[in-house]
Amino acid sequence: METQKYPVAGTDYPRTFQEFDIWFASEENCLQYVAKLRWPDGFRCPSCGVIAENPSLMERGLYLCRQCKHQTSITAGTLFHKTHKPLRIWFLAMWFVTSQKHGASALGLKRVLGLGSYNTAWEWLHKLRRGMVRPGRDQLKSPVEVDETYIGGVGAQIRGRGAEGKTIVAIAAEIRGKGPGRIRMAVVPDVSSESLHTFIEDNVQMGSEVRTDGWSGYKGLEDKGYRHKVINIAASGDPAHVVMPRVHRAWVYGLWNTPSRKALPGGRWRVVPILACAHRYCTYFSRGLMPKILVGSGVTSFFISSRQASGAELI
Repeated sequence: METQKYPVAGTDYPRTFQEFDIWFASEENCLQYVAKLRWPDGFRCPSCGVIAENPSLMERGLYLCRQCKHQTSITAGTLFHKTHKPLRIWFLAMWFVTSQKHGASALGLKRVLGLGSYNTAWEWLHKLRRGMVRPGRDQLKSPVEVDETYIGGVGAQIRGRGAEGKTIVAIAAEIRGKGPGRIRMAVVPDVSSESLHTFIEDNVQMGSEVRTDGWSGYKGLEDKGYRHKVINIAASGDPAHVVMPRVHRAWVYGLWNTPSRKALPGGRWRVVPILACAHRYCTYFSRGLMPKILVGSGVTSFFISSRQASGAELI
């Protein structure tokens, strides 16, 4: 079985900012780095299929196939597709985002890079955060707590399940001792079996022990290949955050204490980008807020297709 190759510091990505400054001193160096990630075995012309070790680099970041004369953009289909900013600015943004212990803000990114507007910094930041989600990452392993929460303020009549006009976020958290391990979050349309089972199948390894409350939407997990442990919160005599502390800690720290809510007149709240906040929190939480790991795991996955980066799929 082929072992998975992980990025190596100093070889696949720079270890320090001094190395970063040397590696990416010019726009051409940045283009060559992107090309190396896209075509590790050498540039392959999408038109004729010929592999060229040293293709002709033209202006505007285009490779010229010497066989059929077809021109290919190095940045096409990446995060930098049709960007008007230099790649070095993008690379500096990636370094800034991945090297901050507690994450970066759009305002901080704007100030550091000298971007013209906050909106540009915000769009860049969230595109980079989505790019940090490693494609094909491992699923959560047993045992795992699963629950869901409602974001959108205090309801006038119904609280919790059954409340209308709120965003439902499903949460899964690995159990590692007294605290949580890795976590996953996703916005779900409802709390039906179809929605909750899909979330679990996408994020929890088959055969794992899944701990949930007694909600009917979780019934049938045994038929899906999971070991389902139902926790009767009402019968336990303890509040939910005591009986199932990991998922509650995850949503309190990840969604309630981040800028995922915004006050509206009349004491109401609305979700301001819930997907983006959950993206950021799951990435930082699961990677332990370690800049080295963030850079090592994230720098190559930044160059995913623009279609993936602009999608609304949540971890």
